[in-house]
Amino acid sequence: MSARATTPGAPPDAAPDARDHAGGGAAPAGFRAIFRLAGTGLPLAAFLARLPAALCPTGTLLMVTAASGIGRAGIVAGALWMGQAVGGPLIGRLADRRGHRPVLLVTSLLNAVAIAAMVAAVLGHGPLTLQTGLSAVGGLTIPQIGPLARTRWSALAMRHPRGRELIGPALSLDATTDELSFVAGPAVVGILAAAIDPTAGLVCAAVLIAVFGVVFAVHPTAPAGVRARSARRSVPLMSPALIVLFAMATCQGLVFGAANAGINAMAKGDLGLAGLVWAATGATSVVAGLLTTAHPGPWDLTVRLRLAVLAQSLVVPLLLLTGSVVGAAAVFAALGLTVAPHLIANFTLVERIAPAERMGEAMTLVGTGLIIGQAIAAPVGGQLAAAHGFKGSFALGVAAAVASALVAVTLVRERRYRCRTVPVPS
Repeated sequence: MSARATTPGAPPDAAPDARDHAGGGAAPAGFRAIFRLAGTGLPLAAFLARLPAALCPTGTLLMVTAASGIGRAGIVAGALWMGQAVGGPLIGRLADRRGHRPVLLVTSLLNAVAIAAMVAAVLGHGPLTLQTGLSAVGGLTIPQIGPLARTRWSALAMRHPRGRELIGPALSLDATTDELSFVAGPAVVGILAAAIDPTAGLVCAAVLIAVFGVVFAVHPTAPAGVRARSARRSVPLMSPALIVLFAMATCQGLVFGAANAGINAMAKGDLGLAGLVWAATGATSVVAGLLTTAHPGPWDLTVRLRLAVLAQSLVVPLLLLTGSVVGAAAVFAALGLTVAPHLIANFTLVERIAPAERMGEAMTLVGTGLIIGQAIAAPVGGQLAAAHGFKGSFALGVAAAVASALVAVTLVRERRYRCRTVPVPS
């Protein structure tokens, strides 16, 4: 690939090690080489900085429900989701053009202030318009740590002599970190709400983003903007291949949102019980992500994506056959085994086809598909559950999973996803 270059913040002894992919040793295959790219500081900062994005939706629902009821809570939380869907690609584009550091510093601090202001508005029983507006600002300013962390791993790997070989495991590890935050976020909110106060989850989110969002922003691996590196004209971002990945991410978000609404209806509003069932998905997804990172297998990413989505389309319909929370938990656990392989393959294919100069924007765009899918499925699934019981919401998830499988089988082919990304020189 490219000639070896020194990456700011990367350890100088990041030389290839044949043992990294040979198995054995204290760490899983590939993990040692990944951590040599930037040390343990980057994944730790990225995890703690992205945790607020997992805390805020559940925290908003709990806080506003406790203060004003579920009707108002749905409106305020929906504004947060839609704000994030609109703001994500814009933040990604700014980060590509201006550099991660200034964009993440500003958005992290603005996000902390917006969350704190929303908490104050709810506690002060402010008007719905004020609460909804502040929630939308909170969504708009979420710093997009996950997509930009994937951009950093991609850039770090491509500066390594074994760059193309390390990108897959690095993005797999990052996707597993996403799953960890997905599991930990609602659990932390529930524990804090029960032990302290319904507002505690959002207060924690504001503190975490103010501290670790800044830490992630100033980390030495933060890339400069394209304009600071060169005067090249911006290259086109959208392509049919990227649109397909966005559509599949949106379908995955629909599955998430419909399943969440369905299990909440099945649990009859017991958020603690519903959260435990939903955590089964995150826990098995983390396991699947770690296994995928350590042993990616011999297949091309397009094959892995098709297999993961096809497997999901076979698992989700089982929710229609279950009539108990225990049975749903078993299906959710099986669903989790397909989630991480799907998202790992999806985002790694984004890295493969997107222009390097706009990688952050491409990652945030596809990540926004997940948000849009959940934002649509949450109210629609809730209405279906109210009209037809929890199976009505689960049926929406089945439709989304089948649609995603049809897209994968018909449109995801290796010839359309050949590497077109050129490493950006230091």
